[in-house]
Amino acid sequence: MGLVELLLLAVGLSMDAFAVSVCKGLAMGEVKPKHALICGAWFGGFQALMPMIGYLLGAAFENIIAAVSSWIAFGLLVLIGGNMIREALSDGEENASARMDFKTMLLMAIATSIDALAVGITFACVPVELFAGSQLLNTVCAVLIIGATTFAISCAGVKFGGVFGAKFESRAEIAGGVILILIGVKILLEYFGVL
Repeated sequence: MGLVELLLLAVGLSMDAFAVSVCKGLAMGEVKPKHALICGAWFGGFQALMPMIGYLLGAAFENIIAAVSSWIAFGLLVLIGGNMIREALSDGEENASARMDFKTMLLMAIATSIDALAVGITFACVPVELFAGSQLLNTVCAVLIIGATTFAISCAGVKFGGVFGAKFESRAEIAGGVILILIGVKILLEYFGVL
């Protein structure tokens, strides 16, 4: 997985956090910079932490999953992307309170980053190739990129929610889901030698 795929993956993963951040901005009404920074720090931090945990778990079982690693990566990305699209198309409303306390933010950060844990497992299956060096170092750089992307998108989401409302929330989640599915398809096509 190269830099372009990694950036697309980071944007796709951040769409759940973006949707929740938009709801936070809606609930707050008057959005201050500290609100955006708090959301960005929580969501970006967990979006970086979870794939690292997933990578370490995947690397521990690398010998077992090596033969089917491309299929695992494809399956996980398609499931995550499909779930994001399904949630975006469902009639359920995203509810977010204006509360920014530890418990509320912790639960929201975990909920929006569970899919990143599965993506971390794909890093053990389909190595990140940002530069020559150890796979662990490449993965650390990848999770930092994912975290930084989510931080920026979440900060923007809070402000966006305060200004524009929930009009584009479901479209962002659908776009994120489609991006993840396309990356999964690309991994499978590379496995078959088509790309």
